[in-house]
Amino acid sequence: MNPVFLMKKGNSSKYDVDKVSVDKDSVLKGKRICFLGSSVTKGYGSLDVSFVEFLAKENGFTYTKEAVNGTTLVNDKKDSYVNRLYNLDKNEKYDCFVVQLSTNDASKRKELGDSSSFDDKTVAGAINTIISYVRENYHCPILFYTNPYYKNERYEMMVSLLHEIEKTGNVFVLDLYSDNESNDRLSQNRCLYMVDDIHPTKAGYLELISPKMKEKLIEMMK
Repeated sequence: MNPVFLMKKGNSSKYDVDKVSVDKDSVLKGKRICFLGSSVTKGYGSLDVSFVEFLAKENGFTYTKEAVNGTTLVNDKKDSYVNRLYNLDKNEKYDCFVVQLSTNDASKRKELGDSSSFDDKTVAGAINTIISYVRENYHCPILFYTNPYYKNERYEMMVSLLHEIEKTGNVFVLDLYSDNESNDRLSQNRCLYMVDDIHPTKAGYLELISPKMKEKLIEMMK
């Protein structure tokens, strides 16, 4: 981790996970959730703490956090989302899968592909492959989430592609990229909530992403 990140106000101890209040009546209590992603799911800019730990503490669920910095949806390396998904225990019982729409596919200019494709060497094909595999092997709902807004034309195209896939009815989408409320708060407090254009601080996860994620997960569980 970049030592400069430690000095960020949004990573101060006041935003530690142990400060989070427990919701004893949460709909998510006792659930088991798998989180698949890259650096934003891992917590690259926040001491490897992300919304995952905040939500688990608040809502009393257990989780698998399969997150590796720098990885892509597109399946062209051993640590791709697809390959790491294949390596998970098929006998594990999950109530939900949460998958990050990785910014790395945009920055590395991976081929987008067609929304109906299952060619996992493209972004769309990898998304569809993940959805199909989770549904067939874990029989649980799957949620893809996007980053909050940052200026990147290719990532914007990926968000649009994800919404095309959403129309199949096989996946839920939490679109933070287009969420005006979150992005307004982000623009007013960027130094508190982000260490760079992509990676949140603990404050960013706690105050921006976690509430939206909790709301969406509860909607899905109901």
